[in-house]
Amino acid sequence: MDLAVLREDMVDGLEAAPKNVLTDETVSVAMRDVSRHAFLDDERTAYADREHEALGTRVLSPSTAARLLQALALEDDETVLIVGVGVGYTAAVAAEIVGETNVHAVDISRPLVVEARRNLAAAGYDGVLVDCRDGANGLPEYAPFDRILLEAAVVDPPRALREQLAEGGRLVFPRGTQRQRLAVISAAGELEQLDPITLEPLLVEGEQSGAVERNRMAREDRERAQRRAESRRGWEQDWIEWDETLGAQSRRPRTR
Repeated sequence: MDLAVLREDMVDGLEAAPKNVLTDETVSVAMRDVSRHAFLDDERTAYADREHEALGTRVLSPSTAARLLQALALEDDETVLIVGVGVGYTAAVAAEIVGETNVHAVDISRPLVVEARRNLAAAGYDGVLVDCRDGANGLPEYAPFDRILLEAAVVDPPRALREQLAEGGRLVFPRGTQRQRLAVISAAGELEQLDPITLEPLLVEGEQSGAVERNRMAREDRERAQRRAESRRGWEQDWIEWDETLGAQSRRPRTR
Protein backbone atom coordinates (compact mmCIF):
# COMPACT_ATOMS: atom_id res chain seq x y z
CA MET A 1 0.00 0.00 0.00
CA ASP A 2 1.68 3.19 -1.21
CA LEU A 3 0.40 6.00 1.02
CA ALA A 4 1.78 8.70 -1.28
CA VAL A 5 -0.29 7.28 -4.13
CA LEU A 6 -3.39 7.18 -1.91
CA ARG A 7 -2.81 10.82 -1.00
CA GLU A 8 -2.55 11.80 -4.66
CA ASP A 9 -5.71 9.84 -5.46
CA MET A 10 -7.53 11.58 -2.61
CA VAL A 11 -6.73 15.06 -3.93
CA ASP A 12 -7.44 14.04 -7.53
CA GLY A 13 -10.85 12.80 -6.42
CA LEU A 14 -11.63 16.08 -4.63
CA GLU A 15 -10.64 18.08 -7.69
CA ALA A 16 -12.86 15.93 -9.91
CA ALA A 17 -15.82 15.94 -7.51
CA PRO A 18 -18.99 17.91 -8.36
CA LYS A 19 -19.89 21.24 -6.72
CA ASN A 20 -16.29 22.51 -6.89
CA VAL A 21 -15.11 20.79 -3.73
CA LEU A 22 -11.46 21.62 -4.42
CA THR A 23 -10.57 24.30 -6.94
CA ASP A 24 -7.87 26.26 -5.08
CA GLU A 25 -4.44 25.23 -6.36
CA THR A 26 -2.72 26.38 -3.17
CA VAL A 27 -4.90 24.17 -0.98
CA SER A 28 -4.57 21.32 -3.46
CA VAL A 29 -0.77 21.38 -3.37
CA ALA A 30 -0.75 21.59 0.44
CA MET A 31 -3.09 18.61 0.81
CA ARG A 32 -0.83 16.59 -1.50
CA ASP A 33 2.11 17.33 0.81
CA VAL A 34 0.51 16.62 4.21
CA SER A 35 0.58 13.00 5.38
CA ARG A 36 -3.02 12.56 6.56
CA HIS A 37 -2.29 9.07 7.89
CA ALA A 38 -0.14 10.69 10.63
CA PHE A 39 -3.34 12.03 12.17
CA LEU A 40 -5.46 8.86 12.11
CA ASP A 41 -4.96 5.39 13.53
CA ASP A 42 -6.11 3.48 10.46
CA GLU A 43 -3.79 4.09 7.49
CA ARG A 44 -6.06 2.11 5.18
CA THR A 45 -8.95 4.57 5.52
CA ALA A 46 -7.03 7.79 6.23
CA TYR A 47 -7.36 8.97 2.63
CA ALA A 48 -10.98 7.98 2.11
CA ASP A 49 -13.31 10.95 1.85
CA ARG A 50 -15.23 10.27 5.03
CA GLU A 51 -15.33 11.37 8.64
CA HIS A 52 -13.60 9.55 11.49
CA GLU A 53 -14.04 9.43 15.25
CA ALA A 54 -11.15 10.16 17.61
CA LEU A 55 -11.15 10.85 21.35
CA GLY A 56 -14.80 11.85 21.36
CA THR A 57 -14.59 14.25 18.44
CA ARG A 58 -15.44 14.04 14.76
CA VAL A 59 -12.45 14.23 12.44
CA LEU A 60 -13.45 16.16 9.33
CA SER A 61 -13.50 14.44 5.97
CA PRO A 62 -10.91 15.65 3.44
CA SER A 63 -13.62 17.36 1.38
CA THR A 64 -14.91 19.32 4.39
CA ALA A 65 -11.37 20.32 5.38
CA ALA A 66 -10.74 21.48 1.81
CA ARG A 67 -13.89 23.64 1.82
CA LEU A 68 -12.92 25.32 5.08
CA LEU A 69 -9.37 25.99 3.95
CA GLN A 70 -10.49 27.39 0.59
CA ALA A 71 -12.86 29.78 2.35
CA LEU A 72 -9.95 31.06 4.44
CA ALA A 73 -8.11 32.11 1.24
CA LEU A 74 -4.70 31.65 2.87
CA GLU A 75 -1.59 33.39 1.61
CA ASP A 76 2.05 32.95 2.51
CA ASP A 77 3.19 34.36 5.89
CA GLU A 78 -0.33 35.15 7.13
CA THR A 79 -1.06 34.46 10.79
CA VAL A 80 -3.79 31.90 11.41
CA LEU A 81 -5.84 30.86 14.43
CA ILE A 82 -7.72 27.57 14.32
CA VAL A 83 -10.39 27.14 16.99
CA GLY A 84 -11.13 23.46 17.53
CA VAL A 85 -7.86 21.84 16.49
CA GLY A 86 -9.20 18.29 16.69
CA VAL A 87 -6.46 15.84 15.71
CA GLY A 88 -4.49 18.60 13.95
CA TYR A 89 -4.90 17.79 10.26
CA THR A 90 -6.42 21.12 9.20
CA ALA A 91 -3.71 22.97 11.13
CA ALA A 92 -1.06 20.98 9.26
CA VAL A 93 -2.48 21.89 5.84
CA ALA A 94 -2.66 25.55 6.89
CA ALA A 95 0.96 25.34 8.11
CA GLU A 96 2.02 23.96 4.74
CA ILE A 97 0.67 27.17 3.14
CA VAL A 98 1.59 29.94 5.58
CA GLY A 99 4.45 28.39 7.54
CA GLU A 100 4.14 26.34 10.73
CA THR A 101 5.16 29.11 13.14
CA ASN A 102 2.33 31.28 11.78
CA VAL A 103 -0.35 28.76 12.76
CA HIS A 104 -1.88 28.81 16.24
CA ALA A 105 -4.61 26.47 17.43
CA VAL A 106 -6.73 25.97 20.52
CA ASP A 107 -9.09 23.29 21.75
CA ILE A 108 -11.16 22.97 24.90
CA SER A 109 -10.36 19.26 25.22
CA ARG A 110 -6.99 18.53 26.81
CA PRO A 111 -6.74 14.98 25.38
CA LEU A 112 -7.26 16.42 21.90
CA VAL A 113 -4.58 19.06 22.48
CA VAL A 114 -2.11 16.34 23.48
CA GLU A 115 -3.11 14.23 20.47
CA ALA A 116 -2.86 17.16 18.04
CA ARG A 117 0.60 18.09 19.31
CA ARG A 118 1.77 14.49 18.92
CA ASN A 119 0.30 14.17 15.43
CA LEU A 120 1.67 17.49 14.21
CA ALA A 121 5.14 16.61 15.47
CA ALA A 122 4.97 13.20 13.76
CA ALA A 123 3.95 14.85 10.50
CA GLY A 124 6.74 17.42 10.69
CA TYR A 125 4.79 20.46 11.89
CA ASP A 126 5.83 20.73 15.53
CA GLY A 127 6.22 24.50 15.08
CA VAL A 128 2.43 24.87 15.22
CA LEU A 129 1.38 26.21 18.63
CA VAL A 130 -1.50 24.24 20.18
CA ASP A 131 -2.98 25.37 23.49
CA CYS A 132 -5.80 24.09 25.72
CA ARG A 133 -8.45 26.71 26.36
CA ASP A 134 -12.05 27.75 25.63
CA GLY A 135 -12.06 28.54 21.93
CA ALA A 136 -14.66 31.27 22.40
CA ASN A 137 -11.93 33.35 24.04
CA GLY A 138 -9.51 32.90 21.16
CA LEU A 139 -5.80 33.42 21.78
CA PRO A 140 -5.36 37.11 22.63
CA GLU A 141 -1.66 36.74 23.45
CA TYR A 142 -0.89 36.24 19.76
CA ALA A 143 -3.60 38.42 18.21
CA PRO A 144 -4.36 39.90 15.79
CA PHE A 145 -4.74 37.13 13.22
CA ASP A 146 -5.08 37.51 9.47
CA ARG A 147 -7.29 34.43 9.30
CA ILE A 148 -9.41 32.67 11.92
CA LEU A 149 -11.04 29.30 11.31
CA LEU A 150 -13.76 28.21 13.71
CA GLU A 151 -14.24 24.47 13.24
CA ALA A 152 -17.52 24.44 15.15
CA ALA A 153 -20.99 25.80 14.49
CA VAL A 154 -22.31 29.02 16.05
CA VAL A 155 -25.16 31.40 15.28
CA ASP A 156 -22.73 34.31 15.48
CA PRO A 157 -18.98 34.12 16.08
CA PRO A 158 -17.89 34.95 19.65
CA ARG A 159 -17.00 38.59 20.18
CA ALA A 160 -13.45 37.78 21.28
CA LEU A 161 -12.70 36.10 17.95
CA ARG A 162 -13.97 39.06 15.97
CA GLU A 163 -11.90 41.43 18.10
CA GLN A 164 -8.78 39.34 17.42
CA LEU A 165 -9.21 39.57 13.65
CA ALA A 166 -6.68 41.81 11.92
CA GLU A 167 -7.73 44.59 9.59
CA GLY A 168 -8.57 43.03 6.25
CA GLY A 169 -8.82 39.59 7.87
CA ARG A 170 -11.33 36.77 7.38
CA LEU A 171 -13.15 34.65 9.95
CA VAL A 172 -14.60 31.41 8.56
CA PHE A 173 -17.22 29.45 10.49
CA PRO A 174 -20.31 27.24 10.09
CA ARG A 175 -23.29 29.52 10.77
CA GLY A 176 -26.49 28.17 12.27
CA THR A 177 -27.68 25.29 14.42
CA GLN A 178 -29.44 22.40 12.69
CA ARG A 179 -29.28 24.06 9.29
CA GLN A 180 -25.83 25.50 8.78
CA ARG A 181 -24.06 27.35 6.01
CA LEU A 182 -20.38 28.00 5.69
CA ALA A 183 -19.91 31.71 6.34
CA VAL A 184 -17.13 34.27 6.07
CA ILE A 185 -17.13 37.49 8.06
CA SER A 186 -14.64 40.29 7.48
CA ALA A 187 -13.00 42.51 10.08
CA ALA A 188 -15.42 45.22 8.95
CA GLY A 189 -18.39 42.97 9.74
CA GLU A 190 -19.37 42.09 6.18
CA LEU A 191 -20.95 38.62 6.06
CA GLU A 192 -20.88 36.22 3.13
CA GLN A 193 -22.73 32.90 3.27
CA LEU A 194 -21.56 29.98 1.15
CA ASP A 195 -22.75 26.39 0.68
CA PRO A 196 -24.48 24.26 3.34
CA ILE A 197 -22.23 22.46 5.82
CA THR A 198 -22.70 20.49 9.03
CA LEU A 199 -20.29 20.63 11.98
CA GLU A 200 -20.68 20.06 15.69
CA PRO A 201 -21.57 23.11 17.85
CA LEU A 202 -18.92 25.10 19.69
CA LEU A 203 -18.39 23.71 23.18
CA VAL A 204 -18.01 25.69 26.39
CA GLU A 205 -16.36 24.65 29.65
CA GLY A 206 -18.07 21.54 31.00
CA GLU A 207 -19.04 20.16 27.61
CA GLN A 208 -15.81 18.56 26.52
CA SER A 209 -15.36 14.80 26.60
CA GLY A 210 -15.39 13.42 30.13
CA ALA A 211 -17.06 16.48 31.67
CA VAL A 212 -20.15 16.20 33.86
CA GLU A 213 -22.02 19.42 33.15
CA ARG A 214 -23.36 20.36 29.70
CA ASN A 215 -24.79 23.84 29.22
CA ARG A 216 -24.25 25.09 25.68
CA MET A 217 -26.16 28.33 26.28
CA ALA A 218 -23.96 29.60 29.12
CA ARG A 219 -21.64 31.64 26.93
CA GLU A 220 -24.43 32.87 24.65
CA ASP A 221 -26.49 34.06 27.64
CA ARG A 222 -23.48 35.87 29.10
CA GLU A 223 -22.71 37.64 25.83
CA ARG A 224 -26.35 38.67 25.28
CA ALA A 225 -26.51 40.09 28.80
CA GLN A 226 -23.33 42.07 28.19
CA ARG A 227 -24.66 43.45 24.90
CA ARG A 228 -27.93 44.47 26.55
CA ALA A 229 -26.04 46.23 29.34
CA GLU A 230 -23.86 48.12 26.86
CA SER A 231 -26.81 49.13 24.70
CA ARG A 232 -28.81 50.81 27.48
CA ARG A 233 -29.03 54.53 26.80
CA GLY A 234 -31.20 57.50 27.68
CA TRP A 235 -32.84 58.66 30.87
CA GLU A 236 -33.41 55.09 32.09
CA GLN A 237 -29.68 54.41 32.28
CA ASP A 238 -29.00 57.84 33.80
CA TRP A 239 -31.65 57.13 36.46
CA ILE A 240 -30.14 53.72 37.24
CA GLU A 241 -26.66 55.21 37.60
CA TRP A 242 -28.02 58.05 39.77
CA ASP A 243 -29.90 55.59 41.95
CA GLU A 244 -26.77 53.46 42.35
CA THR A 245 -24.77 56.57 43.29
CA LEU A 246 -27.29 57.53 45.98
CA GLY A 247 -27.25 54.00 47.31
CA ALA A 248 -23.47 53.99 47.52
CA GLN A 249 -23.48 57.35 49.34
CA SER A 250 -26.06 56.15 51.84
CA ARG A 251 -23.87 53.16 52.70
CA ARG A 252 -20.70 55.25 53.08
CA PRO A 253 -19.68 55.69 56.77
CA ARG A 254 -19.94 59.26 58.11
CA THR A 255 -16.95 61.03 59.59
CA ARG A 256 -17.03 63.78 62.21
